[in-house]
Amino acid sequence: MSPRFGFHLALLLVAVTVVAQTRYDLVIKNGRVIDGSGNPWYDGDVAIRDGRIAAIGKIDATSAARVIDAQGLYVAPGFIDVHAHAEGGIRRIPTADNFIYDGVTSIITGNCGGSETDLDAFFAELREKGISINLGTLIGHNSVRRSVMGAAQREPSPEEQQAMEDSVGKAMEQGAVGFSTGLIYIPGTYSKTPEVVGLARAASKYGGVYASHIRDEGLKVVEAISEAIHIGREASMPVEISHFKISAKKLWGTSDKTIALVEKARAEGIDVNVDQYPYPASSTNLGILAPSWALADSFAAVQARLQDPATRKKIAAEAKRSILNKGFTRLDYAYVARCSWDSTLNGKNITQINRLWKRRGTLNNEIQTVLDMLEKGGASMVYHSMSEKDVQKIMKYPYAMVASDAGVIEYGSGVPHPRGYGTNSRVLGEYVRNKKILKLEDAIRKMTSLPAQRFRLTDRGLLRPGLWADIVIFDAATVKDAATFEKPHAYAEGFHYVLVNGLPVIEEGEHNGTRSGQILLGPGAQR
Repeated sequence: MSPRFGFHLALLLVAVTVVAQTRYDLVIKNGRVIDGSGNPWYDGDVAIRDGRIAAIGKIDATSAARVIDAQGLYVAPGFIDVHAHAEGGIRRIPTADNFIYDGVTSIITGNCGGSETDLDAFFAELREKGISINLGTLIGHNSVRRSVMGAAQREPSPEEQQAMEDSVGKAMEQGAVGFSTGLIYIPGTYSKTPEVVGLARAASKYGGVYASHIRDEGLKVVEAISEAIHIGREASMPVEISHFKISAKKLWGTSDKTIALVEKARAEGIDVNVDQYPYPASSTNLGILAPSWALADSFAAVQARLQDPATRKKIAAEAKRSILNKGFTRLDYAYVARCSWDSTLNGKNITQINRLWKRRGTLNNEIQTVLDMLEKGGASMVYHSMSEKDVQKIMKYPYAMVASDAGVIEYGSGVPHPRGYGTNSRVLGEYVRNKKILKLEDAIRKMTSLPAQRFRLTDRGLLRPGLWADIVIFDAATVKDAATFEKPHAYAEGFHYVLVNGLPVIEEGEHNGTRSGQILLGPGAQR
């Protein structure tokens, strides 16, 4: 044997020995394992290799390249947020800090009818940039309709309907996980049910989910839920009703009736569930206070209507009637989250702005203040329009998932809804530990395996060998949301480690900048 051959053989033997000694990339020792199924926690170790869970049980940690001691902590699947709006934010902040600090390892964006429409380009950009979180997307009705018809208030022609259906089908082939609507928003609010059914069927052909911000969450919430269920039935696809709530003061306490509608549909064989955020306040745009017809077409057209005295009077009258019918007499429940044309309004409610603009404190004057704001470009808002009792009742419903309805947030910018920072930690701290509305294992199921099942993420959402190692390690005694409505820019507390595809992104409570996230492709692309 030549000296050179002997040298290479020795190197090979050393390499084989090292591989044998490092059987696992990482082992989490001594944790209380909550597997995501709803079953009770148990003592165990979790081993990770090549980004996936390799073993669970009592594991010899001497065979691991790295060991995390989770003594006294809970080990659970990474949380899956099924209702996000991350299109712009994830480009600016690919580390998605507000989600990661809250234990979220996967998000579904493209909700409420708003999404990217060229998913190939979107996914390619994110893959090249690298992201810290896994991301899937729906294809949004409003975005598709706007690309074909603009903001027109009319029914589509047969050619336009076909063009929209083709656009939905193309997005499903590119990897969308389903089809979303925002039937309270422009231009989706102008659509009739058959139009939506046609587009939903285009997504259903590829195994997609129908996720809907329904047409009304106030006085006509029953009719709106029924429409969503009807669309699912006609399109033969699962239905997810987004941010399930009661937002009319007159109807507070009636969530048992809306839950009963979902139960009735399930009894009839329609696969329906819901998601919610754990707050009695919503967040959306200022325009929902005005009648939808007033916001049709271009911004210039909207301004023209507001500047015409007769039309403005009609808009104001309809807005007032709607506000009063919901049980509100003033607009002190409507707070500005972000105003691009006057940041000094951020954090103030409409009553306060009306007073700031030296107007008498009447609902009529507050509506005029709203219309003036719309004429200048509108604003992003937070509406304290819900009942805590309804929030808790919906949270107890077994088929309600936890979701933030938030985007990737620039820390310190504006006065956003605190749900963008603390949705999951709030459930664990406030509704599990403090109020005991949920058991810990049930709350984890609502954040993990239930969302994974709904969006057919078959390799995530549970702690099982072979699945991707999206994992959170947290302290159940200290986990909490630090964000408030007054001071929303505060990261969640209590998450010691967050792993995305086997790599730590949060280590000892700090984001390390790792971008190990993947694009989550829907069944159309997989097929």
